[in-house]
Amino acid sequence: METSLRFSGDSKSLRIHAKEKYPIDSNTHLQVRGELDTKWGALSFFDATLRHFFPDISASLGLAVLYERHGLALQHRKQGMIQYGVRGKKAFPVTANGLMYFNIKGRSDVDKEFKEDVRPHLRSHQWKSKVAAEFSWSILNFLPEQDVRIKLGYEVVEKVPYLQIRENNWTFNADMSGRWNIRYSL
Repeated sequence: METSLRFSGDSKSLRIHAKEKYPIDSNTHLQVRGELDTKWGALSFFDATLRHFFPDISASLGLAVLYERHGLALQHRKQGMIQYGVRGKKAFPVTANGLMYFNIKGRSDVDKEFKEDVRPHLRSHQWKSKVAAEFSWSILNFLPEQDVRIKLGYEVVEKVPYLQIRENNWTFNADMSGRWNIRYSL
Protein backbone atom coordinates (compact mmCIF):
# COMPACT_ATOMS: atom_id res chain seq x y z
CA MET A 1 0.00 0.00 0.00
CA GLU A 2 1.27 3.46 -0.89
CA THR A 3 0.71 6.03 1.86
CA SER A 4 1.41 9.76 1.85
CA LEU A 5 0.92 12.83 4.01
CA ARG A 6 -0.57 15.81 2.17
CA PHE A 7 -1.06 19.48 2.96
CA SER A 8 -2.53 22.18 0.73
CA GLY A 9 -3.09 25.90 0.89
CA ASP A 10 -6.82 25.36 0.26
CA SER A 11 -7.62 23.05 3.16
CA LYS A 12 -4.87 24.02 5.60
CA SER A 13 -5.13 20.58 7.18
CA LEU A 14 -2.97 17.50 7.09
CA ARG A 15 -4.50 14.63 5.14
CA ILE A 16 -3.42 11.00 5.19
CA HIS A 17 -3.76 9.44 1.75
CA ALA A 18 -3.58 5.71 0.97
CA LYS A 19 -3.59 3.90 -2.39
CA GLU A 20 -3.55 0.22 -3.31
CA LYS A 21 -3.44 -1.34 -6.77
CA TYR A 22 -4.92 -4.80 -7.37
CA PRO A 23 -3.78 -6.39 -10.65
CA ILE A 24 -6.47 -7.86 -12.87
CA ASP A 25 -4.25 -8.72 -15.84
CA SER A 26 -0.92 -7.51 -17.19
CA ASN A 27 -2.39 -4.20 -18.45
CA THR A 28 -5.34 -3.66 -16.09
CA HIS A 29 -5.63 -2.98 -12.40
CA LEU A 30 -8.17 -1.81 -9.85
CA GLN A 31 -6.86 1.18 -7.93
CA VAL A 32 -8.48 1.97 -4.57
CA ARG A 33 -7.70 5.27 -2.80
CA GLY A 34 -8.87 6.97 0.35
CA GLU A 35 -8.01 10.05 2.32
CA LEU A 36 -8.51 10.96 5.97
CA ASP A 37 -8.68 14.66 6.84
CA THR A 38 -7.08 15.12 10.27
CA LYS A 39 -8.75 18.51 10.80
CA TRP A 40 -12.21 16.94 10.72
CA GLY A 41 -11.31 13.40 11.75
CA ALA A 42 -13.29 12.06 8.81
CA LEU A 43 -12.85 10.41 5.45
CA SER A 44 -12.62 13.20 2.87
CA PHE A 45 -12.81 10.91 -0.16
CA PHE A 46 -12.72 7.31 -1.31
CA ASP A 47 -12.61 6.03 -4.86
CA ALA A 48 -12.15 2.90 -6.91
CA THR A 49 -10.81 3.20 -10.44
CA LEU A 50 -10.51 0.47 -13.04
CA ARG A 51 -7.45 1.45 -15.12
CA HIS A 52 -6.35 -0.11 -18.37
CA PHE A 53 -3.01 0.61 -19.98
CA PHE A 54 -2.30 0.46 -23.69
CA PRO A 55 1.51 0.06 -23.75
CA ASP A 56 1.77 -0.05 -27.55
CA ILE A 57 0.45 3.52 -27.78
CA SER A 58 1.62 4.85 -24.36
CA ALA A 59 -1.94 5.56 -23.20
CA SER A 60 -4.28 4.72 -20.33
CA LEU A 61 -8.01 4.89 -19.66
CA GLY A 62 -9.77 4.78 -16.30
CA LEU A 63 -13.36 4.50 -15.07
CA ALA A 64 -14.04 5.50 -11.46
CA VAL A 65 -16.63 5.59 -8.71
CA LEU A 66 -15.91 8.32 -6.15
CA TYR A 67 -17.36 9.22 -2.75
CA GLU A 68 -16.32 12.71 -1.77
CA ARG A 69 -16.80 14.83 1.33
CA HIS A 70 -14.91 18.09 1.06
CA GLY A 71 -15.31 21.84 1.24
CA LEU A 72 -18.45 23.08 2.97
CA ALA A 73 -20.03 19.62 2.98
CA LEU A 74 -17.21 18.35 5.20
CA GLN A 75 -17.15 21.47 7.40
CA HIS A 76 -20.89 21.24 8.07
CA ARG A 77 -20.86 17.43 8.45
CA LYS A 78 -23.24 17.07 5.51
CA GLN A 79 -23.63 13.89 3.50
CA GLY A 80 -20.99 13.34 0.86
CA MET A 81 -21.64 12.78 -2.79
CA ILE A 82 -21.26 9.78 -5.09
CA GLN A 83 -19.70 10.63 -8.43
CA TYR A 84 -18.51 8.76 -11.50
CA GLY A 85 -15.51 9.61 -13.57
CA VAL A 86 -13.61 8.85 -16.70
CA ARG A 87 -10.00 9.79 -17.30
CA GLY A 88 -7.43 9.23 -20.00
CA LYS A 89 -3.81 10.00 -20.74
CA LYS A 90 -1.62 9.78 -23.83
CA ALA A 91 2.16 10.17 -23.64
CA PHE A 92 4.40 11.17 -26.54
CA PRO A 93 8.15 10.59 -26.06
CA VAL A 94 10.21 13.71 -26.73
CA THR A 95 13.64 12.15 -26.25
CA ALA A 96 14.94 8.76 -27.35
CA ASN A 97 16.05 7.85 -23.81
CA GLY A 98 12.46 8.08 -22.47
CA LEU A 99 13.24 10.75 -19.88
CA MET A 100 11.10 13.51 -21.42
CA TYR A 101 7.48 13.17 -22.49
CA PHE A 102 4.72 15.41 -23.75
CA ASN A 103 1.49 14.26 -22.09
CA ILE A 104 -2.12 15.02 -22.91
CA LYS A 105 -4.58 14.07 -20.21
CA GLY A 106 -8.20 14.66 -19.39
CA ARG A 107 -10.85 13.77 -16.87
CA SER A 108 -14.52 14.37 -16.31
CA ASP A 109 -16.54 13.68 -13.17
CA VAL A 110 -20.32 13.52 -13.07
CA ASP A 111 -22.84 13.10 -10.25
CA LYS A 112 -25.11 10.10 -9.78
CA GLU A 113 -27.58 11.52 -12.36
CA PHE A 114 -24.64 11.73 -14.83
CA LYS A 115 -24.59 15.53 -14.73
CA GLU A 116 -21.43 17.51 -14.19
CA ASP A 117 -21.16 18.45 -10.50
CA VAL A 118 -21.95 22.17 -10.21
CA ARG A 119 -22.22 22.71 -6.44
CA PRO A 120 -21.72 26.49 -6.09
CA HIS A 121 -19.54 26.34 -2.96
CA LEU A 122 -16.78 24.40 -4.70
CA ARG A 123 -13.89 26.11 -6.41
CA SER A 124 -13.88 25.33 -10.10
CA HIS A 125 -10.87 22.98 -9.90
CA GLN A 126 -12.86 20.63 -7.67
CA TRP A 127 -15.72 19.83 -9.98
CA LYS A 128 -15.47 20.50 -13.65
CA SER A 129 -13.82 18.55 -16.38
CA LYS A 130 -10.09 18.97 -16.76
CA VAL A 131 -7.89 18.81 -19.84
CA ALA A 132 -4.16 19.42 -19.63
CA ALA A 133 -1.04 19.33 -21.76
CA GLU A 134 2.31 19.00 -20.01
CA PHE A 135 5.99 18.30 -20.44
CA SER A 136 7.43 15.78 -17.99
CA TRP A 137 11.20 15.60 -17.54
CA SER A 138 12.82 12.92 -15.36
CA ILE A 139 16.37 13.55 -14.17
CA LEU A 140 17.94 10.36 -12.84
CA ASN A 141 20.65 10.74 -10.19
CA PHE A 142 20.25 14.52 -10.03
CA LEU A 143 22.30 14.05 -6.89
CA PRO A 144 23.55 10.66 -5.70
CA GLU A 145 20.51 8.55 -4.73
CA GLN A 146 18.17 11.40 -5.75
CA ASP A 147 15.91 11.39 -8.81
CA VAL A 148 13.92 14.47 -9.79
CA ARG A 149 10.89 14.85 -12.07
CA ILE A 150 9.72 18.24 -13.27
CA LYS A 151 6.36 18.77 -14.94
CA LEU A 152 5.33 22.01 -16.63
CA GLY A 153 1.80 22.09 -17.91
CA TYR A 154 -1.25 24.06 -18.89
CA GLU A 155 -4.78 23.23 -17.70
CA VAL A 156 -6.90 24.08 -20.74
CA VAL A 157 -10.39 24.42 -19.20
CA GLU A 158 -9.28 26.81 -16.44
CA LYS A 159 -6.51 28.35 -18.59
CA VAL A 160 -3.95 27.96 -15.77
CA PRO A 161 -0.26 27.03 -16.09
CA TYR A 162 1.06 24.64 -13.42
CA LEU A 163 4.27 23.11 -12.12
CA GLN A 164 5.17 19.91 -10.30
CA ILE A 165 8.57 19.11 -8.80
CA ARG A 166 9.05 15.62 -7.42
CA GLU A 167 12.14 14.42 -5.59
CA ASN A 168 12.10 10.79 -4.41
CA ASN A 169 9.48 11.09 -1.61
CA TRP A 170 8.60 14.80 -1.79
CA THR A 171 6.22 16.37 -4.32
CA PHE A 172 5.37 20.08 -4.66
CA ASN A 173 2.51 21.21 -6.93
CA ALA A 174 1.58 24.82 -7.70
CA ASP A 175 -0.37 26.75 -10.30
CA MET A 176 -0.57 30.36 -11.42
CA SER A 177 -3.91 30.91 -9.66
CA GLY A 178 -2.16 30.54 -6.30
CA ARG A 179 -3.16 26.96 -5.43
CA TRP A 180 -0.43 24.72 -4.04
CA ASN A 181 0.05 21.46 -2.19
CA ILE A 182 2.87 19.35 -0.86
CA ARG A 183 3.09 15.57 -0.41
CA TYR A 184 5.43 13.28 1.43
CA SER A 185 5.29 9.61 0.44
CA LEU A 186 5.97 7.29 3.38
